[in-house]
Amino acid sequence: MRHNKKLNHLGRQSGHRKAMLANMASSLLLHKRIETTLAKAKALRVYVEPLITKSKIDSTNSRRVAFSYLKQKEAVTELFRVIAPKIAERPGGYTRILRTSYRAGDAAEMAIMELVDFNEAALNSGKKEAGEKKNTRRSRAKKVAEPAAPKAEAPKAEASKADAPKAE
Repeated sequence: MRHNKKLNHLGRQSGHRKAMLANMASSLLLHKRIETTLAKAKALRVYVEPLITKSKIDSTNSRRVAFSYLKQKEAVTELFRVIAPKIAERPGGYTRILRTSYRAGDAAEMAIMELVDFNEAALNSGKKEAGEKKNTRRSRAKKVAEPAAPKAEAPKAEASKADAPKAE
């Protein structure tokens, strides 16, 4: 039975695990996207999502709690100034884990972990589908400008009339 075995130890001592999660959380907050193993990404999600929820209330106490977890002043500043206003209305689920491939050396399953509201490609594609018409894949003939067409035909018609009397 696996009672009270909620935490994934990731094959590390507690000090190493805490330091690794703090560094990964800081990197995620600063860069908005990181690539790691699937097990580390799942452990990081449990670590970082409560911090993002805590950042919705910008108080001295919540900043101190975030700093005790992250250990980097730049990451705390980024969390409270950039990330918190953007996720203010979101009730949860601030991160997304996308499975990518298997690592070449040890076949560990790799994943990309990103902040949901900061993936510009996904946000732009969703807006494009809703707002604009989809383009067709068929090619169409290009239209020729109307004034240019009669001018091009007029000299040919005159030339054919001029050639006709000479032939008779």
